[in-house]
Amino acid sequence: MMKYCLLIMILAGLLRGNAYAQDSIENNLLKLMQQYQAIGLSVAVVKDNKIIYNKSFGYKNPDDKTIVRNTDIFRIASISKSFTATSLMQLVEQGRISLTDEVTRLVGFKVNNPKYPDVPITLEMILSHTSSINDKNGYFTLDAINPEKNPDWARCYNDYKPGEGYQYCNLNFNMAGAILERISGERFDQYVKNHILQPLHLYGGYVVDSLGHDRLVPLYEYNDSTKAFEAAPAAYASPKAKLAGYTRGYSTPVFSPTGGMKISALDLARYMMMHMNYGSSNGVQIISEASSKTMQTKRSDKENYGLALWSTENLINGEKMVGHTGSAYGLYSSMFFQPEKKFGFVVITNGCIPQYKKSMVALLYDVINELYNEMVK
Repeated sequence: MMKYCLLIMILAGLLRGNAYAQDSIENNLLKLMQQYQAIGLSVAVVKDNKIIYNKSFGYKNPDDKTIVRNTDIFRIASISKSFTATSLMQLVEQGRISLTDEVTRLVGFKVNNPKYPDVPITLEMILSHTSSINDKNGYFTLDAINPEKNPDWARCYNDYKPGEGYQYCNLNFNMAGAILERISGERFDQYVKNHILQPLHLYGGYVVDSLGHDRLVPLYEYNDSTKAFEAAPAAYASPKAKLAGYTRGYSTPVFSPTGGMKISALDLARYMMMHMNYGSSNGVQIISEASSKTMQTKRSDKENYGLALWSTENLINGEKMVGHTGSAYGLYSSMFFQPEKKFGFVVITNGCIPQYKKSMVALLYDVINELYNEMVK
């Protein structure tokens, strides 16, 4: 009997210790939110290939004090690019396209840098931002770069040779989304739903009309002139009106393959685990190990960017992390993992003062390091 009592006392002590540790972490996260005036925050932590922590703080709406819940979903901005690249890697595996295919053939109009007319721009180049294409004409329509639609199309190209330079470009991924539609025959949002979200049992998507509006977290952009946050309702604008005249394989930017995914921190962590495990999660294979490693292999030494995933040693001291960030409409998001050691983090805020540390929004940087030091290290 004495042994059982002793065991119960030990277990109770461990539980109290864990509770105190978690309270300490949460107090530190709240202090960071206060420091950067974050409106809301949602985080998820993966350790030893398991989600060990998921917590949300602050407000969806600071006026009526509606709190952020773990089930709430955010527009995650440029982390969305990895969903587009993952989808295309599925088609590569099926032999329907190749990373070396010319974009001109895949997208259905001429995509060619006029300064280097004999150098083809390939699918791999647009997925790695080495295409020599820029966003000078915008990226909300493919008309921006289509010579048949825009007499100013040449402005979309930089002076360097395709494949030899790097410039982050949203137009690259809106074209990639159009290619996905043309080759698969499925509308972009439906393809991602059918081939990534549903197999992994994730709740999310690109069309707000198909998502629970009570779960959408409003975004707030910080105005440095007025020192105030301003609501950004355009982040969740319905595409319904634009879908009436939708042309599959061309109107694709309506869904924003470059930044339009809406998902919770928890489900984004589950998606992240698929990449962390080189293409599979919980027995579900989304892409092959070879395809996953291809995505994680850098194409640019300058930025360490692969195919919609980049590697960095500047986030956590002594650790090489792989992932992506996102920013739009005041939102800042991050998804980073360590594929060998099987840990990772998702951190999303719906608004904060955008200070920076080592090329990352300081709030995200500090939160990730706090979670690493207290829960993973």
